[in-house]
Amino acid sequence: MRQVLHGARIFDGNRFHDGTALVIEDGHVAALIPEAEAPDDALRLDGLIAPGFLDLQVNGGGGQLVGSQTDLAALRHICATHRRLGTAGCLPTLITDTPENTARVIEAGIAAARAGVPGFLGLHLEGPHLDPRRKGAHDPALIRPMTAEDLVRLCDAARALPALMVTLAPESVTAEQIAALAGAGAVVSLGHSDCDHDTARAAFAAGAGCVTHLFNAMSQIGSRAPGLAGAVLSGDCAAGLIADGIHVHPAVMRLALAARPEGIFLVTDCMAFAGTNDAEMLLNGRRVQRHEGRLTLEDGTLAGADLTLPQAIRRLIGIGIAPERALAMVTVEPARVIGRGNLGRIAPGRVADLVLLSGDWALKAVCRHGQWD
Repeated sequence: MRQVLHGARIFDGNRFHDGTALVIEDGHVAALIPEAEAPDDALRLDGLIAPGFLDLQVNGGGGQLVGSQTDLAALRHICATHRRLGTAGCLPTLITDTPENTARVIEAGIAAARAGVPGFLGLHLEGPHLDPRRKGAHDPALIRPMTAEDLVRLCDAARALPALMVTLAPESVTAEQIAALAGAGAVVSLGHSDCDHDTARAAFAAGAGCVTHLFNAMSQIGSRAPGLAGAVLSGDCAAGLIADGIHVHPAVMRLALAARPEGIFLVTDCMAFAGTNDAEMLLNGRRVQRHEGRLTLEDGTLAGADLTLPQAIRRLIGIGIAPERALAMVTVEPARVIGRGNLGRIAPGRVADLVLLSGDWALKAVCRHGQWD
């Protein structure tokens, strides 16, 4: 199977290509060639072709939440939902839960990896080793320090999964536990933490390399107390950002991206609502309401985001972020975080998982292994 695409601008993960045609053979990118060399039967597309997006924080989708009932079929369904929304690969994310449910989700994730579920990149375990003072929508009754048994389970999971991100608060673990997780291959991400700047820096020195949903559920920047947020902006760790205009004010997003020219990536932090018109769902027995782009518990606490990555890209570009920077934040930046340099780029030999965006950054079509939907 061979197809040649022309007419659309191409973003390869680093830069734009104009006047260029894309050759796909057997589901893989074969070449980028001058558009003048495209054959007469080349398929003309209007808009922008980009690598399929990557999302490292997906709590659910298609009406299903990652939780106590998650199995291989559920992970397959969630990944398929997000692939329809332009996300070629994701980390299904379990928020704070019991040891039993955590083990069950890890087992399902290992099964998904073995089955080669399209779009499954691994798991993100957000909690339960957090600071209850920064619990957000997490159930405080389930938040607890990391035990030796927890550490063994997580290290084993990191070795068995394609990627494992673990969000934890340095107050709830030891430096030795962070080092062990990083040594096993886990991406250790600080989050839901009230730690000070020096504690955050010590956690980075121990092996943490990322921060979860920058500015949310963490100690903030003060003139004499930079907090975890300040440690991110003054350092070089990676950090996820929810660009829905609700979790972080646009002015703060601009400041953060000016302070950090690279290393920040976009996440949706989406819930089971993604890909549905549902108005309500349950989160550990608590009702989450969806209203005008905002997801909240009944007390008003934000509970994830009602967001897709194309929407996040459009919002960033709308506040003045360069399009190539916004697109890199959903392609090469998240790929780098999980050590998957083979993802997030359009280059010869790479799988042809692509998206076609309109002039206003809306999703027009999705290409999976060379087949357009």
